[in-house]
Amino acid sequence: MRVVVDFDRCQSNAVCMGILPEVFEVRDDGFLYVLDETPGEELRPRLEEAVVSCPTQAISLVEE
Repeated sequence: MRVVVDFDRCQSNAVCMGILPEVFEVRDDGFLYVLDETPGEELRPRLEEAVVSCPTQAISLVEE
């Protein structure tokens, strides 16, 4: 699976980072960074939580 962020929709509010800091990081510049675009399957439950918790629905998972 691959993490995809629509940066046009993302407001960098760090909800995803609070759920999964191993994958998402909002840096001092105020922008969201995806630290691991292809995380392991063991992170799927928290990734799915980040997807549904995103206030702007900017995060999605793509199956590869």
